[in-house]
Amino acid sequence: MGQPLQSPTRVRWLVFGLACASSWMLYLHRYTWNFIGPELERTHGLSKTELGTLFSFFIPPYGLLQIPSGIVSDLVGPHLFLGLIMILWSLALPLHAAAGSFFSLAVVRVLFGTFQAGCYPNLAKVTQVWFPRSRRTVIQGWVATFFGRGGGAMSPILFGTLLIGYCGFSWQSALVLLGGVGVLLGVLFLQLFRNSPELAPRTNQAERDLIREGSPKPEPGGSRMLPWRRVARNRSMRFFVLGQIMSAAADTIYVSFMGDFFLNAKGIEMIQAGILVSLPLWGGAVGGMVGGYCNDWAIQWSGSRRWGRSLIGFTGKFLACLLMLLTIRQESAVAAGISLFAVKFFTDWSQPTVWGTCTDLGGRYSATLFGIINTSGSAGGVLAPPLFGLILDYNTARHWVDGAWVRTTDYNPLFVVVAALYLVSALSWFFIDCTESVETELEPDQ
Repeated sequence: MGQPLQSPTRVRWLVFGLACASSWMLYLHRYTWNFIGPELERTHGLSKTELGTLFSFFIPPYGLLQIPSGIVSDLVGPHLFLGLIMILWSLALPLHAAAGSFFSLAVVRVLFGTFQAGCYPNLAKVTQVWFPRSRRTVIQGWVATFFGRGGGAMSPILFGTLLIGYCGFSWQSALVLLGGVGVLLGVLFLQLFRNSPELAPRTNQAERDLIREGSPKPEPGGSRMLPWRRVARNRSMRFFVLGQIMSAAADTIYVSFMGDFFLNAKGIEMIQAGILVSLPLWGGAVGGMVGGYCNDWAIQWSGSRRWGRSLIGFTGKFLACLLMLLTIRQESAVAAGISLFAVKFFTDWSQPTVWGTCTDLGGRYSATLFGIINTSGSAGGVLAPPLFGLILDYNTARHWVDGAWVRTTDYNPLFVVVAALYLVSALSWFFIDCTESVETELEPDQ
């Protein structure tokens, strides 16, 4: 009699949990700005243009270090790198409370962006190495979008509604607490994660075979760097970059000015504002989860990986554009929050498609290529907050009310600009062919 078939171990689900927690913590920490920003505005007397500029100091290091982070991950793996930067950005978060000037705040923002830069290129590598290709888009939807956006959605609830509103913490003390939780997660990641199933002692051969699905085992220590000429000549990459610049620029509104929109433009108190600010992020979390499944269905239904991905990418961004225009018509804060929930649902349901397209185009260079895409998005992210601040300052009026000057800001022109950015991002998907892999084009250059 033959040997009984060995059941696969389940170490990949431990890795899934660590990846989800890392993504959740990244956004939980980043979106504290929604309430840090208004506090700094009051404390330091900043204009919205200055506040947007201060926020944007996060973006250049975050964007510029994406590609180097991806290269490091492709060459040596994400284990030590991701665990270490998680600890470092968690230690940088409370420094927002210690900085006493615009310059020192700018330095803190640069440090925070530097340490967060490597997270998603490394998580792209984690999903590419630890999960089978047939289920990877769904996994990426859960990791990158559901838990990432879920962390952003929980940030105003935990930071604003719970810690500051109900528990009575100062915003400075709340930052210290959230930073400490992040340090503990970084230590846990270093203890439990390994760079591949082959290096994890608790995986068996059945699980490794399941993950590989007949694909060759990854090269030990990684492989040579991605040839940049191939990236530059790839038409799909050019339109992929354009779409990400537009989408990332639009998305900065949810972290840079959403707290101000509900607290000041809509006049909502802190406890209620925490919930309303979180609504768009919950929309993104749910949309990303749904989008991962829709992407796999669209590929099967169309029989084409190329058009399955492009269909989901276009539809999400186009509907986000239309719904952002609908938000303008909402007078009440609750209705605006629900409308923004729908906007973010559709713009983020294409996020797993972005991750899947990165792994399709990049292959074993997926972390590097993801770094290129995130760097491109950061180019939009660094310009958008100051521009958005200028638009808001231009549409801010002062009124004399009950013996004092009161400022009111009209957000509708800004929402029109955001809708236009989503439209350009939607159209770019018609020119992106995820089957034009830079990996399969390597032979002539070798």
